[in-house]
Amino acid sequence: MTENVLIREVGLRDGLQIIKAIVPTDVKMAWIRAEHAAGVKEIEVCSFVPARLIPQFADAEQVVAQSLRLPGLTVSALIPNLRGAERGLELGIHKMNYVLSVSEGHNLANVRRSVQESLEDFRRIAHMLRDIPEHQRPILCGGLSTSFGCTIEGDVSEDRVVELAEMLAVAGADEIVVADTVGYAGPAAVQRVFKRVLAAVGVVPVAAHFHDTRGLGLANAVAALNAGVRLFDATLGGLGGCPHAPGATGNVVTEDLAFMCETMGFQTGIDLRQIPAIRAMVAAALPEERMAGAIGVAGLPKNYQPVHLTT
Repeated sequence: MTENVLIREVGLRDGLQIIKAIVPTDVKMAWIRAEHAAGVKEIEVCSFVPARLIPQFADAEQVVAQSLRLPGLTVSALIPNLRGAERGLELGIHKMNYVLSVSEGHNLANVRRSVQESLEDFRRIAHMLRDIPEHQRPILCGGLSTSFGCTIEGDVSEDRVVELAEMLAVAGADEIVVADTVGYAGPAAVQRVFKRVLAAVGVVPVAAHFHDTRGLGLANAVAALNAGVRLFDATLGGLGGCPHAPGATGNVVTEDLAFMCETMGFQTGIDLRQIPAIRAMVAAALPEERMAGAIGVAGLPKNYQPVHLTT
């Protein structure tokens, strides 16, 4: 049987959060609608951070409201804290992505809190959600940034990654994301860490979030696949990066990751034939930004056949 791999588009959040040019709401929605039409089943559409900190997300409510009208699309957003979770609940978001860093220094720089304080905030959010009927309750995802290294502290303990993953699972996470936020990971470490995390959290789904800083994004994705991961974050054209990793390139490229998975026999449900037009639209809106990706340059091979893609 063909296995499914779910590739979630995070370009609307991770891809845009460090870009100074404000992308108009109608362009964001055209991007979201186009990827939805191409078969992308989950999109992280914004971050619920204050607009004074990241003006790019001043239109978060509008983007969420319009995205929720798209049938079959899981609409997710980054929630930095309890207040962000409350905003998500008010808007009816399907999924909340909460992030803390394994590295103490990165967590302090990123959210101005200790890792322990972030854990306590996550527990408060999970507790709040328990009072909501299951059919109305959003999915709560716990993300672990800097799981493979940190630009501030350097090495990160693999034992600590596993420990924090367990803590998030016990606290009530419906999903765990292990993230190579600054692009330090290599395939051997990826396979080792994901095997340990998967074993530690039991039935809780585990996703991978890679950056292609040193050209190992796809190699790391293969290692994660070999470890048993079937959920991946990616961004169109490899947009994105971490504000605490100067010079770092963006996320693993959505279209390249989908193509690789398809060549390995995994079904992604994404119609890559529609991607060039979406790339062109986003590139036109961001003329100062570099769009990465081999498929974007070389195109699909003549013999390309999607894996069981229904049209």
